Amino acid sequence: MKYALDTNIYVDAFRDPAAADALLGFLERAIPFTFLSAVVMQELAAGSRTPARVRDLERSVFQPFVRRGRVFAPTTAAFVRSGRMIAAVAVREGWPTVRENPSLLNDALLAASCFDAGITLVTHDRDFARFAPFMKGWRHVRPWPAVG
Repeated sequence: MKYALDTNIYVDAFRDPAAADALLGFLERAIPFTFLSAVVMQELAAGSRTPARVRDLERSVFQPFVRRGRVFAPTTAAFVRSGRMIAAVAVREGWPTVRENPSLLNDALLAASCFDAGITLVTHDRDFARFAPFMKGWRHVRPWPAVG
């Protein structure tokens, strides 16, 4: 099974030593099967507002995945699928739900790109359950899945 980590997993690890240890423990077992989403890279880069944080992010998160060729980006189909999912959520839950949660757009794009790549998303975010009905077979799991 292939995995990608949602932005919230990295943010938790940056802020909490116990979360960092849990992430490192998972990566020790799953690094050969773990990929980095360009969507997550965008979100992490947006949150890195000092030169030191930018360097740390590049060195500790981005470069290891880039060097191994383990970065994936949304396809045209993922952009279209994510737009359709946002429209369906808006119809089902109302447009205020989408307007009040701007991260839902990136979440939909991340979900659709994981689906296209056959990757399971590891996340704390419960919003991803909204997208499951639109992508049969797509998986998102809470930290930390067993790696076999």
